[in-house]
Amino acid sequence: MSDTPPSGPSFLTTMLATEGGSQAKSAFNGILRGDVVLALGIILILIFMLLPIPTWMLDMGLSVSILFAVFIMMLVLSIQKPLEFSTFPTVLLIATSLRLGLNVASTRLILGEGHEGENAAGYVISAFGGLVIQDSYVVGGIVFAILVIVNFVVITKGSGRIAEVAARFTLDAMPGKQMAIDSDLSSGLLTEEEAKTKRKELEQESNFFGAMDGASKFVRGDAVAGLLIVFINIIGGIVIGTAQKGMTMAEAAQTYTILTIGDGLVSQIPALIISIGAGLLVSKAGVEGAADKALLNQFTKHPKAIAMSAILMMTLGLVPGIPLTPFAFLAILFGAFAYMAWRKNERADDLLQLDGAGAGQGVGGGARAADGSPAPVAEEPISKALAMDTIRLELGYGLLPLVQGEGSNKVTDQIKGLRRQLAEDMGYVLPAVRIQDNLQLPANTYIVRIKEIESGRGDVRPGMLMCMDPTGAAITLPGESTTEPTFGLPAMWIDEQHREEANFKGYTVVDAPTVITTHITEIVKDNMSELLSYAETQKLLDEMPTEYQKLVGDVIPAQLTIGGLQRILQNLVSERVSVRDLPTILEGIAEATVYTKNISFITEHVRSRLARQICDQNTNVTGFVPLLTLSPEWEQRFSEALIGGAGEEKQLAMPPTELQEFITDVRAQYDEFGKTGESPVLLTSPNVRPYVRSVIERFRPQTCVMSQNEIHPKAKIKTLGQV
Repeated sequence: MSDTPPSGPSFLTTMLATEGGSQAKSAFNGILRGDVVLALGIILILIFMLLPIPTWMLDMGLSVSILFAVFIMMLVLSIQKPLEFSTFPTVLLIATSLRLGLNVASTRLILGEGHEGENAAGYVISAFGGLVIQDSYVVGGIVFAILVIVNFVVITKGSGRIAEVAARFTLDAMPGKQMAIDSDLSSGLLTEEEAKTKRKELEQESNFFGAMDGASKFVRGDAVAGLLIVFINIIGGIVIGTAQKGMTMAEAAQTYTILTIGDGLVSQIPALIISIGAGLLVSKAGVEGAADKALLNQFTKHPKAIAMSAILMMTLGLVPGIPLTPFAFLAILFGAFAYMAWRKNERADDLLQLDGAGAGQGVGGGARAADGSPAPVAEEPISKALAMDTIRLELGYGLLPLVQGEGSNKVTDQIKGLRRQLAEDMGYVLPAVRIQDNLQLPANTYIVRIKEIESGRGDVRPGMLMCMDPTGAAITLPGESTTEPTFGLPAMWIDEQHREEANFKGYTVVDAPTVITTHITEIVKDNMSELLSYAETQKLLDEMPTEYQKLVGDVIPAQLTIGGLQRILQNLVSERVSVRDLPTILEGIAEATVYTKNISFITEHVRSRLARQICDQNTNVTGFVPLLTLSPEWEQRFSEALIGGAGEEKQLAMPPTELQEFITDVRAQYDEFGKTGESPVLLTSPNVRPYVRSVIERFRPQTCVMSQNEIHPKAKIKTLGQV
């Protein structure tokens, strides 16, 4: 038996079916990967520059260069917007490198083998040279020089200038576009994902035009290099042909001129095509759609201009001495074009009127009324009037610069930061704040509305600073006296020039956007339970990590409905307790629902599970939780005032005189501590805590009321007094 493996397709099939064949197939597929092909292409370009290559390989490389240039041109004409071809600067660099490599290879063949004849550097160069020169070196040289001038002086220089200006204006406009995106995001016109997409497109646009500015220098340098190579080839070829190869001056000039001009044409034609493509691409900025459709749509919008051009061409054709045929042909052609454009615009207007009439009149409605007047504009659906803004900021016309200005500290930027801060502090994302102008307001007045109801208003001065004294003393600076809108503190509007003096005196100084944002923050915190809707509760559950979804499934809806969870979360945020630790809250609910379905009792149990968080939230700068305890007498009074059965039926029925006495005692205690800067927590027993809080929140909503169950074992406490 022979050891020679069988030949033919059967052997190849057998080898591919084996394990080794599979490895070979995988290796073969790896070679065809894009990164490997690109690397091999760059290596091939370097080979063109460094090593002698045969004429057939040069012909193939020149053909690839021409094909590559035509393909780039067709691609530029077909794309909808420049960013669809964001790799163009890289492609431009590769195409330029390919042409330069082929130039070096062709120069080596022309100078080394040019004495053998016109085909010494390949058939492509010979064909192009003979096509242009034909029988006259002078005419051929002039035609070639014109092509080089057109490419170098007109196309390349214009493309480079457009790219430079586009890059400069794109970079200058980037901050404004970024602020517009942030403004739309803060006002609710964009979602977070849409804003991210727009920011990404803005970054890509900036990078693209910046790269195009640099890549255009490659095109210009390529044109200069091509021109220098032509002179070197002609002069060097004549010298080599006459001095080394024994050719006469005429023979050397004929041979080397044909080869050199052919080589220059093969290089300059792709360069010219790519330069035009680059010019079309950078000049396309702001125009949507393919080039042919964009041009045709814009041309046909003005049929009068086309018709006037046709009339002018016909008039010139009738002038004595000017040939009538070409001018008359163009006049007829443009006249037909103007008529078709007019008919197209007329049909588009008819369709638009029909659509408007159909929307306004229903089925059977005509495009125009009986008297021939245009159909009335369709009214906005009444259902849109039901839409309600959750949070809305209305500004007088004098405050619009706080939103539209060029400064970095705008209201929209601060509201965006507020939403992020509340998400971190309270555990849920605040609904978008809609910002709109209201011409019925005084110029410097703003209103904050929660669900269309006014929740606060104030007056601010754009360009000025609000100055407040933390001690409550009078401010000794020139300015306009006012009242701080959030907390009602005495304040003063001062000029920017007094900022350093105010800081030196220990005053608190804030600008107008900060005043508005602070007011919105406090209003939102006071109304947070209303803002935490059913939909927001569902969103919190959906956004929980995967490892907690089993916990969610066990609790909701088996033990508690989403509506019940919403009420518990509302109870927590109404006392400014963060719901960010939602897993612990769900665990507390799961424990409490075993023995009760009462929402208030479940809330109290959840608060005990959040003891560490609540204590940390109320720890002062010295590391202690300051406490003001409720005396046993008031504990007994509250307990005896509870009437009704267990659960939600239990109510507080304390006589008004006792309530007024309790309020007076609490106010007196907190006023005393307020003088020293302390704001202690009121500590009660667990069974009366909700009812004590329901009384205190009506006159001191910022006061925290805690039960003994909410004091964490590791928390450091300090009792300051007793009510």
